[in-house]
Order: sequence, then C-alpha cells, then structure tokens
Amino acid sequence: MHKTRIAIITVLTGLSTISYAQTQQKLDIELATVFLHGAQLTSTAKVKLLKGENEILFTNVAGDINSQSLTVNAGSGVVVESAVFQNNYLISDNLSPRAKEIKDSIDILTDARSLIADKIAVLSEQLTVLQTNRKAGGDNTGLSVAELTKLLDLINNRMETFLNQKHKQETLQKKTDERIAQLAKQLDEERKKGFQPGGQLLVKFYAKEATSNPVVISYTVPNAGWTPSYDIRVEDINKPANLFYKANVYQNSGVKWDNVRLSLSTGNPQEGVQAPVMAPWNLSFYNPVMYKSRNNNMLTKNAPQAAGVMYDAGADLKAEETSSMNEYVTVDNSGISTSFDIELPYTIPNDGKQHMVAIKKYDLPATYRYYAAPKLDKDAFLQAQVTNWEDLNLMAGETNIFYEGTYVGQGYIDVRNTSDTLTFSLGRDKKIVVRREQDKKLRSVKTIGSSIRETFAYTITVRNTRKDAINIVIQDQVPVSNDKDIVVEDKETGNAEYEEATGMLKWTLNLKANESQNVKLGYTVKYPKGKKIDNLR
Repeated sequence: MHKTRIAIITVLTGLSTISYAQTQQKLDIELATVFLHGAQLTSTAKVKLLKGENEILFTNVAGDINSQSLTVNAGSGVVVESAVFQNNYLISDNLSPRAKEIKDSIDILTDARSLIADKIAVLSEQLTVLQTNRKAGGDNTGLSVAELTKLLDLINNRMETFLNQKHKQETLQKKTDERIAQLAKQLDEERKKGFQPGGQLLVKFYAKEATSNPVVISYTVPNAGWTPSYDIRVEDINKPANLFYKANVYQNSGVKWDNVRLSLSTGNPQEGVQAPVMAPWNLSFYNPVMYKSRNNNMLTKNAPQAAGVMYDAGADLKAEETSSMNEYVTVDNSGISTSFDIELPYTIPNDGKQHMVAIKKYDLPATYRYYAAPKLDKDAFLQAQVTNWEDLNLMAGETNIFYEGTYVGQGYIDVRNTSDTLTFSLGRDKKIVVRREQDKKLRSVKTIGSSIRETFAYTITVRNTRKDAINIVIQDQVPVSNDKDIVVEDKETGNAEYEEATGMLKWTLNLKANESQNVKLGYTVKYPKGKKIDNLR
C-alpha cells in the first residue's frame, strides 16, 4: 500500500485562495487518541476518483490543527499532490453549544415579547373605544338616569378589566426585557471564550485509473486533553479496597467527536521531544555594575531593584458501571508512555467541558489502620495502605472516597512523592477518641544563671469505643534546634519510635474494644535569658 505523508501544509485563512473542489466529502472521525494536552484525530472517508487529477474538499475537520502532524493515506495507485487546510469561518453559525443554547433562549423570548406587545396594543385600543363611549354616554341626554347609570357602570367595569390586563402584560414585558438583557450579556461572555470553529481540507489527488479508494487522514489538535481521577470504595475493613480509574476528557477542537473510539495516552506532545544539552558551567567573581539613580546624585548597585522593579514571589459513576469497563479497556505500556484503549464508543461534545470516561477497576489488597496526630487534629483517621501499586499505571489526581457506601470526601494521589506504600485516608472515625493534654504539674519555667529552662510534658490518651479491636498510629514531635544557643534536652519519648534528626515520634498501639491507653512525651528547652523563641508553644 502506498502511503503519502504530508509533512508541511500551507495554512490559508481565506476561501478566495482555494481553487474549486470538484467533490465535497464528509470525514468520519473514528479514533481520538487523547494526550494529557492535545489529541490526535483519525478520520476516514471513501472517495471516488476519476483518472487524472481530482480535488476533494473534506469537511468535518477540526480547527487549528497542527499542520506538521497532518498525514493523508490514499491507498495504492493514488498520489496525494497537495493538501490545503483552512478554518471555516464562513459557516452561518460558529457558536459553541452553550452559546447556541443562550441564543435560542433569546430568540424564544423575543418572539414571546412580540406577542406581549401585540396584546398591549389591542388592550390600548379597547380602552380608547371605552373612553370614547363613556364620554358619548355622558353627553347623551336622551337616556334616563337609570339607563345612563347602567351604561356607565358597564363601561367602567370593562375598563377596569382591560387596565388590569394591560398592567399585567406591561409587567411581563418588563421582566422579559430584563431576561433578554441578561442572556445577551451571557452570550457576549460565551463568544469571548474563543470557541473553535471547524475546518476544511482541500486535497488534490492523482489517480492512474478511475478508482474508489478509502482515505485515512490524521492530525493533532491542541484544544483537547484529559486528567485522571479516582473513586476509592471500601465496603468493609475486612475486604479489599476498590479503585475505579476514570478520566475527565475535554475538547474544543471545532468538531463533535461522535461515537468515536478513545485511546487515552499519558504522553504529552506539547512538551517536545528534544533532550536538553548542558553547557559548561563557568564560575566568575561577582562584579556589580554601578548605575546612576534617578536624581543623578548618587550611584546605586543592582539598578533594577533600585528603580523599583517588583517581583512576585510566588460526575460520579456508579461502581457496577465502571466495573464492567474492564472487558472493554486494553492497557498498553510497552512504549515510553501508557495508553488505555477503550473499545466502547464515546461521544465528546465540542464544548470544552469535562466529560467522564471510565477506564479500569482494580481490587486492591489493603491493610487498614487508624492514624492520629493530636497536636494538629483531635480526630482519628481510618487509612488503607496498598503495596505493589506501581503496576497500576496511576497518575497524580484527585480521589473521591466512599466508605461503607457513603461519600466521605476528597483526597489526592501524589505518585511522585509516594514510597512503596500508597496510603488513602478514608475519613474521620468519631468512635476513636484521642486527647492530648498538657501535664501542668511538670510544666515549669526556671531561670538558672544566664539561661532560661522551660519544661513541657504531655499525655496522649486513646480510647477505642468500637466493638472491634483496632490498630492505631499516633504521631507527635519534640522540637529540633538549628541554633547553638537553643538546646533541647531531657527528652521523654517513652517507647515511641524516635527520629532524632526530625524530632518525630510514632507509637503503634493495639486497642481492644472499649480499651484505653495513654502515651507520654516531654522535653526541656534551654535558651539565653532576654531572648524569645517565637514558635516554642
């Protein structure tokens, strides 16, 4: 099969520069390979070619494509002579789906307002007739008093009814005008968001003989991508944790992805492929340049700062639905990036919004424990710990946590800063009571010579009010000094695991049902008299 790759495409923005196309053909998007930023779209069409040169204008092409990535495969016996891409700005409506929705609402309200205006005009005319008749009746002396009274009462009653109706219609007209004005502002905002219109591709083919050939066209677009997210469900601490791998896919490529196959790639073509090259690192002495100040009366160093330059430092898917996705997703990590090939077709609108796509479900053998850091938070947290998670092809992303069928909150997976154990927090357990209290009898402040010695002591009490035994890790700390004049001594760490470099203390406790245990810690800080330590307490 002869394959022609178009490496460089001339991008034109005006219809007048494109020659007449003998045939117009719609491309069907079959596959979207979605990268973290950007996507590659693969489209197909079957074309009939006459002997000699043929020009075909392909529609349903994305806008703002990367011309360097365009590939046209016309099959054997056909030569692709040229391909010219253009954004289609001349179609009648280049509004985003949201903008179209707003515009349709404005059109409906405008029609309704016209009907209201017609009703007001009719009521005004009826009131004019009644007012004329009332005046004529009052001037007519041929009527008896009773007849005249009856006539005027009838006219007045009719007038009151019409006036009420007119008032209601005018109020409705005012509210309609206000709503139209609000929608017009929203429409203006939507138009400012830079909705990407679709494009067209004019391809010139040369065929040796008349033929009917399939054409495959692929290219990349920047306005698309996906981000990972996860549902973590734990039904019982005696069962494995279930992790549901999901993707939030978005695209504003200019065309709707209608029932396409998706391949989600962890690659990012926009990062570039060129490896960095290191240059020699040459050291030299600092030689400040002298600048005149604005008043020309003195010389200043580091002119940019002296001149006042400032620098700034600084849709949930049900579990059973996701579970069945495993048979439709193939994971390929044989290359430099991982891809998830999803066989089920998906439709992703051209609206720039995130649309959830299910990827995989994993059953994770986990160990469960409780964790508390009472110096920072008085509650105990249930955690699930998972090992051998490296084979799951996880990426950094937000997690939705469900425990015993109830949503408990959001978390985050940071795979770059995770060791051999991946820990998920499953929420607070109020049945585990943790208290951290200062021992006032041992608390003291003494002055000895030129030094002050402050002594601190704490008792941490843990009570398990659950019906089952639990394991809990308690973490606390003693201060660490980075100043020779500040000395931390007389440390009381009990049976805790102690890291001297960081001052971290860790106790692992096993508590039976309704059992309480306590641990103690203490330390003394010595520093010069007349000094103050900001963060000692």
